[in-house]
Amino acid sequence: MPTSTLRVHVTERAAEEMVRTSTCFCACALVCALLPTSARADPALPAPPPPLPEPPPPWPTPVPSSVGANSSAVVDVSAPPAPRSPTAAPPPRLTYDPPGPLAWGPQPLEAGQHFTIDPVADGVLIGGGAAISGLLSLILSTGEIRPSLPGPTSDLLSIDRLAVTQHVDPNAGTYSTIGLGASIVFAAADPFLSAYRDGWDAALVDAVMYAETISLTETLTDITKIAVRRPRPVDYATCPYNVPSTMSNPACQGSTDLQLSFFSGHSATVGSIGATATYLAFQRGGARSARAWITLATSLALTTFVSIERVRAGQHFPTDVIAGSFAGIMVGTLVPHLHKHVQEAPTVWIGFAPAQGGGTATLGGLF
Repeated sequence: MPTSTLRVHVTERAAEEMVRTSTCFCACALVCALLPTSARADPALPAPPPPLPEPPPPWPTPVPSSVGANSSAVVDVSAPPAPRSPTAAPPPRLTYDPPGPLAWGPQPLEAGQHFTIDPVADGVLIGGGAAISGLLSLILSTGEIRPSLPGPTSDLLSIDRLAVTQHVDPNAGTYSTIGLGASIVFAAADPFLSAYRDGWDAALVDAVMYAETISLTETLTDITKIAVRRPRPVDYATCPYNVPSTMSNPACQGSTDLQLSFFSGHSATVGSIGATATYLAFQRGGARSARAWITLATSLALTTFVSIERVRAGQHFPTDVIAGSFAGIMVGTLVPHLHKHVQEAPTVWIGFAPAQGGGTATLGGLF
């Protein structure tokens, strides 16, 4: 059979056209390879019936980072996407999960948490604080520490000058003492309420914490009073500055109580008891407990009332009652907080492990 030879003469222009064609083909193939797998035709599945048109998604569908390598179908990018098969997994959507509701106030006790007392540590703090506070009160009552006379009113802070220029209410001191007594009565009664709600163990723990709060607050108050030795507002009227009769007035020379203004013991004690009661209420009832919020509101109202009455009685400056309230709230919050512990491991444990020819027993503990 005769053979024939076909010769094709390729010009330079034709070669360039072939290169462009192959380049376009490679680019199209690369674009198709990067398309999502859900946009490719699956020849193994039968063509589904045309579904109802769906509204466009609110978020763009993210493009997967990996695609199948065996897919050879080419899809027109400009055409609308093919309907999705009912059996295929839905494409991922970008969603936003809003955070949960905000929790106001301290959270309740978690599982395994409880309030504990230490007979040694708590006994030392309560007994030592009461002893120091009692001795300081006896020293102050003897007149051993001579008071210093008040200076000019111009040296006072602007917020404190109103305590000197005001009209002193003779009944305000009685009102503040009644508020202090009501706070102490609540501290004595609240452990019995805890016994009714949570058992007698809770009553014992609460009684110790209240006693420790009051003891530490009184000790801190007496030490600060002796260290600062600030005259009371009534002294500026009884013993005016740069008046000759002041030096001969017995009321200005013999009473140490004249310079025990900073800070207010009434405000500190009421604030500390209210802080302890509020902390326990929130820890045991949670932020959604009505009792916790009622305790907080009552504590703030009673502390504010006693502080205002101490200023109206001429016994303290505004800065005295503000500092006393802060000091009491700090002590009243720290005492129950430091008594909160997590369930601990047993202090003594015994272990046994087999060994060659017998076994090994171990005894461990926390000492």
